[in-house]
Amino acid sequence: MSAASRAPVRSNRARRRAVLTTAGAAVATLLMSACSSGGTSGGGGDTNFVMGKDGISTAKKGERAAAPDLSGKTVNGGQLDVASYKGKVVVLNVWGSWCAPCRAEAPNFEKVYQDLKTKGVQFVGINTRDTSTQNAVAFEKQQGITYESLYDPTGKLMLRFQKGTLNPQAVPSTLVLDRDGRIAARSLAALSEDKLRQMIAPVLAEK
Repeated sequence: MSAASRAPVRSNRARRRAVLTTAGAAVATLLMSACSSGGTSGGGGDTNFVMGKDGISTAKKGERAAAPDLSGKTVNGGQLDVASYKGKVVVLNVWGSWCAPCRAEAPNFEKVYQDLKTKGVQFVGINTRDTSTQNAVAFEKQQGITYESLYDPTGKLMLRFQKGTLNPQAVPSTLVLDRDGRIAARSLAALSEDKLRQMIAPVLAEK
């Protein structure tokens, strides 16, 4: 085969390699974005959180952001305003009935709530991406959840938080508010009973 006839073959191979390289890079980018969608960062914003080895982020007492207005209809049809719990430590748990990790952690939350509710700790759920309250109510009944949950199907309540506080794709997520209604701790993953207790204990111990 002459040099002239080999040139187009080499050119075609080079083109194919370039296309494959570009496609590979695109796939890698998509995989990275998919993996990070439920990761440990809320994305941007200066929230003063410091990540601990246990995966729980905390903010120093003088550097905490105030929680936004969290009020509205509950999954059971009532009305709830988280601000009414000021003076208590409040545990906010973002969950959905469609979420397998939420089912796994739900018994832990109810158990810790029962243990701590007489010690100045209030639990509140934020139900998200459930298209009707029917599934949410069934979930609470099945899991034995007795504390109230705000109904937030489109994530409007979550978007009220300062940028970087929550990742709408990270469900379940948990925040602990101090007695002044400021965000003291955060987890963007499901919690075991021990980790949940560890998350609450330092805030409850504050004077």
